[in-house]
Amino acid sequence: MAEAGQRLILAFDYGTRRIGVAVGNELLHSARELTPLTARDGIPDWNIVTRLLNEWQPDLLVVGLPLNMDGSESEMSTRARKFGNRLHGRFGKPCEMVDERGTTREAKLIAREAGHKGNYRQDSVDGIAAILILEGWFAHQEGLPGGRLSL
Repeated sequence: MAEAGQRLILAFDYGTRRIGVAVGNELLHSARELTPLTARDGIPDWNIVTRLLNEWQPDLLVVGLPLNMDGSESEMSTRARKFGNRLHGRFGKPCEMVDERGTTREAKLIAREAGHKGNYRQDSVDGIAAILILEGWFAHQEGLPGGRLSL
């Protein structure tokens, strides 16, 4: 396992139909989206998740926590926590939850500015949201605003 500051991180934007994925390098604070995972009622194909982790060999997993705007838990935040717990349990990798409030809205804005036509079901922004989650985690590590870590 790489030491803090030099880790490779996989970030997930949990959803019931799709789970966005991004990979990032802590040293460079860089992140890029990977192909989203398809999910059936929030459950991914764990064989594909296994291949993803085997390919990238991350040191840390980060999962976006979709809290309500007032900071309270939602049904989706409970499900996202369960997903994070399953990732940790299956793969033995540390998993941190990050407050992701506003990332989907911001991802859609970024996509629209890049020419997205607005059909998010067909052309998802889940990968962009996963990048934003990871960038929020990086910001938190630096003590910058926007980096809201949740437990």
